[in-house]
Amino acid sequence: MATATPAVDERIAQTSTLTRLLKRPEIGALVAAIVLFAFFALTTDAFATASGASTWLRGASTIGIMAVAVALLMIGGEFDLSAGAITGFTGLVVGILTTEYGLNVWAAMLVSLALALLVGMINGILVMKTGLPSFIVTLGTFFVLQGIDLAGTKALIGQVAIQGMSNVPFYDSAKSVFGRTIQIGDLNLYVSVLWWIAVTVVATWILMRTRVGNWIFAVGGAQQSARQVGVPVFATKVGLFMGTAFAGWLVGMLLLFSTSTVQSNTGVGQEFIYIICAVVGGCLLTGGYGSAIGAALGALIYGMANQGIVYSGWDNNWLRAFLGAMLLGAVLLNEWVRKRAEAAR
Repeated sequence: MATATPAVDERIAQTSTLTRLLKRPEIGALVAAIVLFAFFALTTDAFATASGASTWLRGASTIGIMAVAVALLMIGGEFDLSAGAITGFTGLVVGILTTEYGLNVWAAMLVSLALALLVGMINGILVMKTGLPSFIVTLGTFFVLQGIDLAGTKALIGQVAIQGMSNVPFYDSAKSVFGRTIQIGDLNLYVSVLWWIAVTVVATWILMRTRVGNWIFAVGGAQQSARQVGVPVFATKVGLFMGTAFAGWLVGMLLLFSTSTVQSNTGVGQEFIYIICAVVGGCLLTGGYGSAIGAALGALIYGMANQGIVYSGWDNNWLRAFLGAMLLGAVLLNEWVRKRAEAAR
């Protein structure tokens, strides 16, 4: 007796494996990371060694933490140009409170975290209440923080850098959480890499497995429609700005306790690198689309390129040209992928 062939519902589009892969925001960054690693591994002697890997992983980790947080904010349809300044601001707060006023280092870190979250909340409230572009609001915050970091620090301690952190009480316990290295064979793995992985995992879980993740995609893709179906747009966007501020605090602590010092210009100029990493990882500048894993891969690409150029003996200024080309290429690739995915529906 012949077996009946199951009927095919013509309303269901048949999608190839290649098309499904292309729909993933991070696929372009993954391919680029593999190609870049292979290039520097084959053309330089030190890049693929344990010491070389520990160096570019360390550089990528702090950029990656911020890139992931910025990616979530961009998926939600907003930008934060104060993200870089917050890293220096939080480190300076801890340094001043401990070295000048004798505050316990853990208490100083809590004060610093509270101030960072307050800055993020103010950014979010101003953007939502005024309707101004987040680009403008956070640019203003950037200059305010930069002025505080420079003029405020100089007024309080007479200089623009914090020294002597290693002598404050409980410094060693904080360093074990934010500044130590872990020996794995010949590889010196900085703890910032573990924080980077943890932040990426949590952000991915939020985006892909929680209601909040659905809200983030919704407010970035169609804010008015999201509001009409009951998505808490105000709380979601303010929360995203606070999330970026939290990441800035975390990076500030990682930098502070790994070097035992902080400069007033720490983090300044890094905000565009975070955005570039997020875009390379698949985030659209228009919001509503992106990936935390992609942003982490974008930071990995930056870290490998930054160190690979040094190992190759090239002029360091070529990194800026590489970043510009990488941004343009990512924008064009993301647009092509988006159109291809829409055409396949």
